[in-house]
Amino acid sequence: MTVRYGPHGSSLRDLPRLRSTRRRRASSWDRTGGNDDRVTLEPGETATLAAIDGAGTVTHLWMTLANERMTRDPWMREPDYLRRLVLRAFWDGEPHPSINVPLGDFFGVGHARTTNFVSAPLQMSPEDGKGFNSFFHMPFATGARIEVASEMTEERVFLYYYVDYEELDELEEGIGRFHAQWRRANPCSGAEQGSQTNAEFQLSGTNTDGAGNYTILEAQGRGHYVGCVLNIHNLRDTQQWNWYGEGDDMIFIDGDEWPPTLHGTGTEDYFNTAWCPSQSYHAPYHGITLTGGDNWSGQVSLYRFHIEDPVPFQRSIRVTIEHGHANKRGDDYSSTAYWYQSEPHQPFALAPVDERIPRGR
Repeated sequence: MTVRYGPHGSSLRDLPRLRSTRRRRASSWDRTGGNDDRVTLEPGETATLAAIDGAGTVTHLWMTLANERMTRDPWMREPDYLRRLVLRAFWDGEPHPSINVPLGDFFGVGHARTTNFVSAPLQMSPEDGKGFNSFFHMPFATGARIEVASEMTEERVFLYYYVDYEELDELEEGIGRFHAQWRRANPCSGAEQGSQTNAEFQLSGTNTDGAGNYTILEAQGRGHYVGCVLNIHNLRDTQQWNWYGEGDDMIFIDGDEWPPTLHGTGTEDYFNTAWCPSQSYHAPYHGITLTGGDNWSGQVSLYRFHIEDPVPFQRSIRVTIEHGHANKRGDDYSSTAYWYQSEPHQPFALAPVDERIPRGR
């Protein structure tokens, strides 16, 4: 029998179905038999975590890491290391990575921060969210390479990892490749409040083309969008009502003209919450991991995964969201988008490290 990706799923109902795939793992275990079960990344160095030949699918990633603390300098000199480390993945010998994301952002929380949270595909686990897990399936037909690159300038990084995967005889047609892309607008191009009242600034105005929206994902080809993490640093300094999330989600599919195929009603609505939330919450497919401070100040991070409701596209997709109603707010936005598509994909670059560093809290 030829072993392929197959028809089985991952539900409890599917667990009794006997499988013929072969479980494999690449990890940082100490090859000497000792207890130094880690990779040490020097500044500017890239470590290959897994180099796999043939067909298969990555089923789970686990990582934890720390940057070096010198005895004479107990404070981390580069505390934003989760934005300075980059996770990349290449499927089937492709020249451009399909995953190209700062390490911390990939696992579900922005701003180079960690916190305990649970979703279906991504989790940050104790202690203090420093155990990173991904359960996104990542199939490949002829090979896979997964790597972490350090763009630190001063400190070494100690990295521990598992790459769990299934080995297949072949990957059948119709199986998309997993992609993840990071973007940032720092800040978004907002509008001056001028003589407007706070209510006028926050709630009035029109947007009839979506051209100025923040773009979470822009891709070409055939595939389906499966979700995002959105990070917002509220930059508006006011004692008045300072809710950041009046912006609507708008998803343009296959060359949509206005209006888009999918038009939502507000940021909290797209993330399946309500009424300007200020509470942390995590569910399988949506949540708020960082809520900001008083009056929605500071750093916020939210996630929405389209596991049960992926957004298919045949030619192209542009996933966007307003930054405040009618794009009036000029906050710092960043995001990671996740999707599957057929190859080749349109290449996408990652911003230089100095454009990724988060603002101070």
